[in-house]
Amino acid sequence: MNASEVLAGIWRQAGLPNDALACAHLTGADPVLPSSFAVGTAAQSTIAAAALAACELGHLRGTARQQVGVDMRHAALDCCGWFSLDGRVPAQWEAFSGLYCCADGWVRVHANFAHHRDGALRLMKLDPATATRADADAAMALWRAHDFEDAAAAQGLVATALRSFDAWDATPQAQAIAAQPLFTIERIGDGAPLALPPLREDQRPLTGVRVLDLTRILAGPVGGRALAAYGADVMLVNSPHLPNIESIADTSRGKLSAHADLRTEEGRAALRRLAADAHVFVQGYRPGGVASLGFGAAELVRLRPGIVCVSLTAYGTQGPWANRRGFDSLVQTAMGFNQAEGEAAGDGKPRPLPMQILDEATGYLIAFGAAAALWRQQREGGSWHVQVSLAQTGQWLRGLGRVPGGLSIAKPDLQPYVETGPSGFGELAALRHAAQLSRTPAAWPRPSMPPGSHALVWPGHPTE
Repeated sequence: MNASEVLAGIWRQAGLPNDALACAHLTGADPVLPSSFAVGTAAQSTIAAAALAACELGHLRGTARQQVGVDMRHAALDCCGWFSLDGRVPAQWEAFSGLYCCADGWVRVHANFAHHRDGALRLMKLDPATATRADADAAMALWRAHDFEDAAAAQGLVATALRSFDAWDATPQAQAIAAQPLFTIERIGDGAPLALPPLREDQRPLTGVRVLDLTRILAGPVGGRALAAYGADVMLVNSPHLPNIESIADTSRGKLSAHADLRTEEGRAALRRLAADAHVFVQGYRPGGVASLGFGAAELVRLRPGIVCVSLTAYGTQGPWANRRGFDSLVQTAMGFNQAEGEAAGDGKPRPLPMQILDEATGYLIAFGAAAALWRQQREGGSWHVQVSLAQTGQWLRGLGRVPGGLSIAKPDLQPYVETGPSGFGELAALRHAAQLSRTPAAWPRPSMPPGSHALVWPGHPTE
């Protein structure tokens, strides 16, 4: 399938009108980055879907349709997550993150957060205060890969054994994922359409839409950033006691950024006040995490009839891994992508995809699902629940087929797509948004700011 066909499949699954697809103009073809998988198609089609759905909601609000252009090279580079702060490009991985050779295979450990790193080192019987990567390599050589994976999961840590596609397909979790669609958009309550303010032709299509963004790593923040690019008021709500990674400087472009401690009644009350005026609530915490604090989909519908809830998980909502934590790099490893790339390269050495495409594509599916559900809410009323997962996106990516010779190309220069400006983290250089809207260009007029920089009130509120 070419990218236009892939976009059409995403579009029709959401029940959006076919005639809008004529406004999408996609250029380029895989390979655009060194990979045997259609990562360029995945990037381009999901970015186009998000932008086109936002524009279709704008059209439903009374403005003319506009053209949406996405170049595949720009889209793929946009999904590489590159940025710099004051000229410094932050390291992508902590020293203990990565693949480890075990007694019978390989395990990938995600150690970018200190508590995950220290937990993994203790599981290896190492002291986090003194351990070196060489110590960890030696310790992991004594483990069987699946034993370490199981032991890590039992302790809430994040590590997965390397599998081939065949080995993954034989697991109950793979079978559960294969039985699910790429995403679901489900009506979960009744009610009249939520009022949206009038939209002028010169306003971006999501102007006046209020989005609560309770996500941290990386898919959710990408989705919120896309919604902000199309005009939504996106409020990123962080916990003051949880760490963040430096990519927050990039993914917070266009957002308000506030703190709320949901361990306290004061913090929960503040979030309830925000949710009572929100149109969209996006959350990407561990399954059941926000529900245990009173912000599950059912509770939000009672609080704000007509709301669109978006839930992100690593491995979907079904199967024995449904409650497991996970990150893009680990899902790639578990599902067979790393081994398949190594086999395509001819050396058999496991290698990752050239970017965190499961995160990035899932992020744009979050933005797409939110806009598509809002479109349906405006037409049909009701409350809606959108669900996406990294593993479902992985299953879809695999279904896009392989790219012969894809690993032989060089990564293109990203500098033509870079823009630089101030942020609360320093001078930020990052990639422009890849979707080109013909009448109301995507933009982030709000600079990215550190968590806690803004009050827990919506723009225009009397107490702002």
